[in-house]
Amino acid sequence: MKKREYKDLLDKPTEDLEQQLYDSRAELFNLRYQKALNQLQNVSAIRTTRKDIARLEFLLSERKRNA
Repeated sequence: MKKREYKDLLDKPTEDLEQQLYDSRAELFNLRYQKALNQLQNVSAIRTTRKDIARLEFLLSERKRNA
């Protein structure tokens, strides 16, 4: 996720962020599964997905704190 994409996340509604978080967690599960089966070509995708999840969780927690 690039800085521009992060700024776009700030404008999205909370429901969309929660759905994106759910999808990212499912993607992380699939990536870990592929890694276990030695089918994963791009291992760095796990790291980027984990960082995306952290960004989304941070945004959601900030919104809950400010609400």
